[in-house]
Amino acid sequence: MPSINKEISNIDKLSIYAKTAFKLFRGGIKGVRIKKKSPIFIGRRVEITHKKNIYCGKNVKFESYSEIHGLATNGLRFGNNVTIGRFTSIRPSSYYGVGQIGYGLEIDDNSSIGPYGYIGCSGKVKIGKNVMIGPRVSLFAENHNFSEKDKSIKEQGVSNKGITIEDDCWIGSGVIILDGVTIGSGSVIGAGTLVTKDIPKNSVVYDKRDKKMALR
Repeated sequence: MPSINKEISNIDKLSIYAKTAFKLFRGGIKGVRIKKKSPIFIGRRVEITHKKNIYCGKNVKFESYSEIHGLATNGLRFGNNVTIGRFTSIRPSSYYGVGQIGYGLEIDDNSSIGPYGYIGCSGKVKIGKNVMIGPRVSLFAENHNFSEKDKSIKEQGVSNKGITIEDDCWIGSGVIILDGVTIGSGSVIGAGTLVTKDIPKNSVVYDKRDKKMALR
């Protein structure tokens, strides 16, 4: 675990320690049936389903009000020191088990997803090591089929190519990443960018608003 900044007052440190202790306690209770390496930290009102399909390394943190839905063919796999931010939803499948069961998520060591994120992992979503994902980022590893004009879109089902974010990437606030995309290692995606195609390694990508996605 990283050490607390020395400039923080003792009172604030006590508050941090107390909140962390409660998360550790919840992890011991709500983490039952999750396949894990202790410790695991769970905030208030975290919803976790299908725990037998969830695998956690050490120091995994599910912050308050996050939703971890484990109904997936390959499960949800969290490496060491992974943090899932407040109000973030991870959904591979329908709540009710109807339709196709999704693939799931793999997120490697020291990576984090910021608050209010959405990970739609019906197709495979793989996130590498040391990846920083900002607030309100959405990943959709699924596309609805719509080519047959004599059928409703809902009847035509979906396709799944998957999404990969390689090691050491920074994904800015409000980014949307669509199915079939690979983001190469060392890349930076600017806030608010819609990513619809592969990004080469060590790229800086941002949405200029008046033009299509720009690559520098």
